[in-house]
Amino acid sequence: MNETALTHLSKAVSHALRHEPWLYELELDDEGWTDVQPLLSALRGQDPAWLNLQVADLEEMIRQSSKKRHELNGERIRALYGHSIPGKLKKQPACPPDVLYHGTSPKLLERIFAEGLKPMGRQYVHLSVGRATAREVGLRKSSLPVVLVIDAEEAFRNDCPFYEGNDKVWLADHVPADCIRRP
Repeated sequence: MNETALTHLSKAVSHALRHEPWLYELELDDEGWTDVQPLLSALRGQDPAWLNLQVADLEEMIRQSSKKRHELNGERIRALYGHSIPGKLKKQPACPPDVLYHGTSPKLLERIFAEGLKPMGRQYVHLSVGRATAREVGLRKSSLPVVLVIDAEEAFRNDCPFYEGNDKVWLADHVPADCIRRP
């Protein structure tokens, strides 16, 4: 598959595993896993280019992705983060890096500094390991994003659980306002 086809596939898989699995007749377990074959069957019916879609194509999609969004384990697959489905998926708490970043719109700063960071329409708050990734995320919300610095070490010490999404993304239930600052 070429890069464009892999991106198209990744978006479809993300939609199925993060947002509306019922449209694909998928059942996710409490950690977000589902069997690969029903996913492949559903995708084959969506796009003529995917009539012969195989597990190897999903493996290539995951391998070639610049953002590790999915995980394949034997005959099971899941999205690692970004879920908006009802009910919260189980994640294992982990010790985060000392500092994380969050890209956002300047319009939201007053609210963030008053209430902290909340998951909004997702299950978790998404935080970035690097400033560049946080800025990229912030660009989805504003042409002039603000990158906030998160004192993850302090938040973690004060019983704010964190979860590793992948090597670039960390997740949190909530980040208190007193652990957020401008650079």
